[in-house]
Amino acid sequence: MKLFFKKIARVIVRSAIYAYCKIVHRAEIIGKENIPKEENFIFCGNHRNYLDPPLMVVTVGRHIRFMAKEDLKKNPFFAFLGVVFDGIYVKRDSKDVSALKTTLKALKKGESIALFPEGTRNGLEKGEKVKDGAAFFALKTGTRVIPVGISGGIKKFEKVKIVYGKPLDLSKYTEMYKNKETEKQALEEASKFIMDSIIELTK
Repeated sequence: MKLFFKKIARVIVRSAIYAYCKIVHRAEIIGKENIPKEENFIFCGNHRNYLDPPLMVVTVGRHIRFMAKEDLKKNPFFAFLGVVFDGIYVKRDSKDVSALKTTLKALKKGESIALFPEGTRNGLEKGEKVKDGAAFFALKTGTRVIPVGISGGIKKFEKVKIVYGKPLDLSKYTEMYKNKETEKQALEEASKFIMDSIIELTK
């Protein structure tokens, strides 16, 4: 019964946020045809402001579990969204084994997850190194990555555009990842490829 009410809450909340994004930010959604319906994915986007996570959640067309920093639980609104949409909270700047296990289990069960390789808002602009979490989950489980480019709409009534790209082919990094000597290189190169693909969609 708990799951039943949660599903109802998702529909209501998703509809409200979708309306907000369309009215206040005139959201334009591109590329949803690039998302095969019969498969689960790791959705990876660029991160600019507070709107990015909910925008992706309400436009992707399926239930996705977002990976987010644990600090967001201090905000009542984002804490509520985390409960309704089964968010996976990660402790910043630490090897959060619990979050890793939860995410791997979700992917193996056929669930889709979403995260920001930048690790924080405008991470690249701040000189942050791209995080290898998305590449790790993809190469570890064989789950394909869909890049998501978000642009515009920083201020209210400015148009925001979200573009879903085609699933990325990371097969060239799979064998490298299986080899201990090239595992780190595989994660670094795959992470760069994912981030470059995301940036290309924002142009």
